[in-house]
Amino acid sequence: VQLQASGGGLVQAGDSLRLSCAVSGGAFSTYGMGWFRQIPGKEREFVAAIRWGGSTTFADSVKGRFTISRDNAKNTAYLQMNSLKVEDTAVYYCTVDRSSRNRTSSATVRPSSYDYWGQGTLVTVSS
Repeated sequence: VQLQASGGGLVQAGDSLRLSCAVSGGAFSTYGMGWFRQIPGKEREFVAAIRWGGSTTFADSVKGRFTISRDNAKNTAYLQMNSLKVEDTAVYYCTVDRSSRNRTSSATVRPSSYDYWGQGTLVTVSS
């Protein structure tokens, strides 16, 4: 399974961005997908997840601003980020959970629940 994240860039506070994560190999429709972010020197932080059946989970810091979706026909997951803040600046990683059918929503926030990770895409939000 390979993941390719894209869509990062430099934006101003208040702007929007949509990240994409294209997955090749495996059975995408059965996977859960997650987005995490990381700032240098800090631990990877959960952002959002969408389980195989479509249920979603969000970090409190992004609730109401970010949405996560998936297109099983395109083997792609998306992270729509609206009302971006300077503190959203980070490298964003998408990730695959092959055991989504057996995963509770609460478990989707843990990096250990995921099996494959993309290379990351940088999002920089300026004030």
